[in-house]
Amino acid sequence: QVQLVESGGGLVQAGGSLRLSCAASGRTFSTYTMGWFRQVPGKEREFVAGISWSGDLNPVYADSVKDRFIISRDNAKNTMYLQMNSLKPDDTAIYCCAARRGRIIIMDRNAYNYWGQGTQVTVSS
Repeated sequence: QVQLVESGGGLVQAGGSLRLSCAASGRTFSTYTMGWFRQVPGKEREFVAGISWSGDLNPVYADSVKDRFIISRDNAKNTMYLQMNSLKPDDTAIYCCAARRGRIIIMDRNAYNYWGQGTQVTVSS
C-alpha cells in the first residue's frame, strides 16, 4: 500500500511558476506508475501528467499543460514532482497525485489505486 502527501501549492500570478511535490510512503514506490490530476468544483478530475515507474517511458501530458509542465520522480527519495511554468488562471485547481501498479501510463483516473489529499494551486490574473 502507498500513502501520498502533496505539497508546494499556493497563490501565484499568471506567468509564474510553482513546483509541487508528492511524497510517498512504502518501500515499493518505484514499482508504481504515478500521475498528477487536478480538479475544480463542478468539474471532473482531469489528468495532468503521468510518469512510469522507472521513468523509462516518455512522460505523458495533457494537451493543456504540454510544454509548460514537467513531471519527474526521484525513487531514492520516494518523491514525485510537477514543475509548473507559465501558469494561467485556468490552471487554478486542487492538484492531487495518484499511484497505480503497472508500467503503463494511463490517463483514466479510475485506473489509479491510491490518491493524496491534494494541494490548492491558485493563479491570479
